Amino acid sequence: MTISRTICLGFLALITIGTILLMLPFSTSNGTWNDPIVALFTATSAVCVTGLAVVDTGTYFSGLGQFFVLALFQVGGLGYMTTTTFMLLLVRRKFNLRHKVAIQQALDRRGLQDSASMIRSIIATAIIFEITGIFLLLPVFVPDYGWEQGLWVSVFHSISAWNNAGFSLFSDGLAGYRTSLLLNLTITGLIICGGIGQQVIYETYLGIRDRFLRKPRRQVFSLNFKVVTSTTLVLLILGTLAFFFVERTNPETFGKLNFFEQLLGAWFQSVTTRTAGFNTVDFGKMTTAGLFITIALMFIGASPGGTGGGMKTTTLRVLVSSTKATLEGKENVHLYQRQVPINLILKAVGVLVASVATVIAATILISLSDPQLDFIRLLFEVVSAFATVGLSTGITADVAAFSKIILIVTMYIGRVGVWLLMASLLGDSRPSAVHYPEEDLLVG
Repeated sequence: MTISRTICLGFLALITIGTILLMLPFSTSNGTWNDPIVALFTATSAVCVTGLAVVDTGTYFSGLGQFFVLALFQVGGLGYMTTTTFMLLLVRRKFNLRHKVAIQQALDRRGLQDSASMIRSIIATAIIFEITGIFLLLPVFVPDYGWEQGLWVSVFHSISAWNNAGFSLFSDGLAGYRTSLLLNLTITGLIICGGIGQQVIYETYLGIRDRFLRKPRRQVFSLNFKVVTSTTLVLLILGTLAFFFVERTNPETFGKLNFFEQLLGAWFQSVTTRTAGFNTVDFGKMTTAGLFITIALMFIGASPGGTGGGMKTTTLRVLVSSTKATLEGKENVHLYQRQVPINLILKAVGVLVASVATVIAATILISLSDPQLDFIRLLFEVVSAFATVGLSTGITADVAAFSKIILIVTMYIGRVGVWLLMASLLGDSRPSAVHYPEEDLLVG
């Protein structure tokens, strides 16, 4: 039982528990036993913080069922090892080297030191941001639903946004609040902060603190911080511009909005496609170009250590820099005056190949099960499931049971990560003392 297998089985255990809870009669609004496929799909989507749904969460599930969904994507967003380790800390049990290695692999950290402090920091950061989001959303929802229901809606959407879960209590997502500046900025702020990762948030805090206190020795930002922040910023800007110019003449999405509302809508879609899953427009009515832009952004995803999925921004940056170095005839890859290790480049290539292979396999299987589906909508659904985004063109509930199972498996692979899943299947790598001679071959 390796560390990677422990993590993968832990997510399976959470999905199993969630499925059982959502099948019980008190979880549905009509008080009857839930369909096993619906319960399994919803539990997997929640634990994997995806947001794809085959039923309307706000009307199909009872208040207790909605709470179960919230609890599942809260635990899923934090991660299995983070949650279990935090439970050990609560009961004041010391965790051994195995727990520290598990945290290192789950959070993609370099060292093993200060693991307990890191867990506490992750939990505290999540609580602070989620509570802040709740207070900011209250002025939006309380006037429409009253204090009791407005508070619950604020809590649900704040936690869902921070964990990049994408679950909403409204049948049309957040389309009814597309012109609300406060809601758009709050939700997108939670999505971005939840997706960039704990390390980036912590380094940002240290940098602001040192500048505010005017310390002579200020925070030195890591390479991970520089790559994540710069790549995220570029993707957000490019995504906003792309959605604005592609959809501004589409009467079904941005065409009937004024300039400010179009810009606000483009910004929201640029943020939410990076594994969040909320929407303020109907993606089923987007142009083909808009759908392809969304697929590309979904596939890239969020950043390592965050609550989002996808290929990750750092993987994209390493691959782009490697391609640039190759075209320039250089033998080494550099980022911000740092040389990227060869094993990191190989890992990025492996993640890309495995991610593409997973998407292709799932697309083929679902196309065989539901041949009537348009290819662009089918690919959109598969990438959304793999990248744990949760956006849909409206076909999720209509696909066959076999296709739902394929989407469930795809969501699971996307959440645990192809790299961790392969490690759990193949076992830990063993060092080899054999070195083979090099030989060139034709490439490209």
